[in-house]
Amino acid sequence: MAELPLAGLKIAVTRPREQAAQLARSIEQAGGIPLLFPLLDIAPVQEQQALHEQLSRLAQFDLTIFISPNAVQYGMAAIRAAGGLPRATRVATIGQGSAKALHELGIADVIAPAERFDSEGLLALPELQDVAGWRVLILRGDGGRELLGDTLRARGATVEYAACYRRSKPQQDVAALLEAAPDALTVTSSEALEHLWQMQGGGAQRDSLCGIPLFVPHERIAGLARRQGWRQVLLTGAGDDGLLSALIAWSPEGGKKRTT
Repeated sequence: MAELPLAGLKIAVTRPREQAAQLARSIEQAGGIPLLFPLLDIAPVQEQQALHEQLSRLAQFDLTIFISPNAVQYGMAAIRAAGGLPRATRVATIGQGSAKALHELGIADVIAPAERFDSEGLLALPELQDVAGWRVLILRGDGGRELLGDTLRARGATVEYAACYRRSKPQQDVAALLEAAPDALTVTSSEALEHLWQMQGGGAQRDSLCGIPLFVPHERIAGLARRQGWRQVLLTGAGDDGLLSALIAWSPEGGKKRTT
């Protein structure tokens, strides 16, 4: 019987609870023990009227950008309620997870980066270079980076943001997480990492937390972690597959395979 690469290892999964199932299941299948510790709560925006007003004008936009899987989930639900996505509207997104979710909803043609899964990666694509005169709608959470909209405006587009979900910090107990003795932590956004940092009580608790290997899928998150003082920051590939591959490569069983 093949050795399970994460056998007995406790891995903290900090994705929002609704999005944690796939990574947790993959960790279990590799022999690991997922510890669910969500650092973000996701919910629909309270101001639904403003969102519905924007989506009623969707046919006026040349490009609709979904910023995240949450934007796909909540944005497409609101779009369906408003009558559906106009056939002529171009659709774009940042990550492969979001692109996959859009494909599963029947949207075949999605503009998305194949390598760098962030605003910079999307902005580098040929399809978004000549956008002068375009009207662009960006579906996202409440707030976030402005780089995408600012750059498209600089290229001559008219940009609107539509908040279709909201993020909040859940009530969590870092002491309980440390008591569970995770062997590794996975964090997939800078905002989530900031929340974790705000939850810890400093002193010995901070020292214990910063000693846990931290797996993150983007250099921006890694940079924040290093500034906070994490001692082992491991940069992974994108999405759940990237996190899982890095965890397996780091594990004792993965280390054995690299040396044989």
